[in-house]
Amino acid sequence: MECFLCAAALLFLPLTALAKTVVVAEIDGAISPATSAYFLRTLNEAKQSQAELLVLRLNTPGGLDSSMREMIQGILASPVPVATYVAPSGARAASAGTYILYASHIAAMAPGTNLGAATPVAIGIGGNSPPPNRPSDEKERSQGDSTMEKKVMQDAAAYLRSLAQLRHRNAEWAEKAVREAASLSAEDALRLKVVDFVAADLPDLLRKANGRNVSLAGSEHRLALDGSAVITIERSWKERLLTAVADPNIALILMMLGIYGLLFEFYTPGFGVAGIIGVISLLLALYALAMLPINAVGALLLLVGIAMMVAEAFLPSFGILGIGGVAAFVIGALMLVDTNIPGMEVSLAFILPLAITSALALAGIGALALRARHRPVVSGAEAMVGGSAIALEDFEREGWVLAFGERWQARSETPIKRGMRARIAAVDGLTLAVQPEQKGDES
Repeated sequence: MECFLCAAALLFLPLTALAKTVVVAEIDGAISPATSAYFLRTLNEAKQSQAELLVLRLNTPGGLDSSMREMIQGILASPVPVATYVAPSGARAASAGTYILYASHIAAMAPGTNLGAATPVAIGIGGNSPPPNRPSDEKERSQGDSTMEKKVMQDAAAYLRSLAQLRHRNAEWAEKAVREAASLSAEDALRLKVVDFVAADLPDLLRKANGRNVSLAGSEHRLALDGSAVITIERSWKERLLTAVADPNIALILMMLGIYGLLFEFYTPGFGVAGIIGVISLLLALYALAMLPINAVGALLLLVGIAMMVAEAFLPSFGILGIGGVAAFVIGALMLVDTNIPGMEVSLAFILPLAITSALALAGIGALALRARHRPVVSGAEAMVGGSAIALEDFEREGWVLAFGERWQARSETPIKRGMRARIAAVDGLTLAVQPEQKGDES
């Protein structure tokens, strides 16, 4: 009886409790807040399913320091071993990717891949321009900039060296990757003990990682990967959306759509759809820009350029404001994202068509607005002037008429008989001033 109950209980156990699992996460592109959110969610799911190993298949040119550190903190605190695998052939783990590779319990690369170039890039609001309280003297200012660069370099070098010492990897080359932006191929990385092994594919990685000892929470853990089921966790729709809008080019498009929509709604009110699309696009753009390192001067130039293009649509400047607006827009867009990380910059080939399209779109919105202003009034008291009314009774000075399907009180300097047509000359409150169209003409 007890054996029967045990067998029945096993039927209701989760599948992950019956078989060992290997969870796979894939990152292809720059390290951003959306990327770190996806990785940390995958790490949490691997922990809940008690996975034997989490494999991070990585191909990145680098990314934001804050997002990279969030991922590394997750790896260091993880109860599940993490193997970072630079793959497929031709992939790289540059800059932030090198730090993640060093922090992982197992570091592996596919043939034909490379890592390195881990020199930090100064990014952030305002870019590399000195703050207002910096010395005005050029020599002192350059010395101050040099001191700040040294601090950043020392911090990055110490951080990567500490990760190398933690994982018993080549700490000397780690410091060289930071200070000299050195890079290595997969074979050289294996020879210099930067990575643990080179694997042709995921099954080869699992075979070589099987039986290895890794340090988890200060204790040794031996990987047992025989017969493990491989589960790849895809990005959720929310993570895909965040990844898409975190692209500076997409964020710029969303911002322009938001501005177009709101302008169209303001100058041609009553429709609503353009305003709704504009608000949604603008909010998504602001969220995306909040995740990116924005240059304040670039953002200001971008806004000035848009304002000048809008002004060109409504002011007779003979193109001066429009040309200046396009120039300010292009310069501001190029300066907008303050980083040299590949995949996180705004493309010039993208900015120029967008600037020209923006100028044409804003000119079109202005033309529609001006046309709407010159349309004749079709409602209200002004629209009634010149219309026809029919007398409902005989009256000499004041009486009742039927106008636009409604009963109105009217006054006339000329006597009007019942049924006569009259022309509305003016509207005074709730009283119509009328004149007979033709004397004695009855309907």
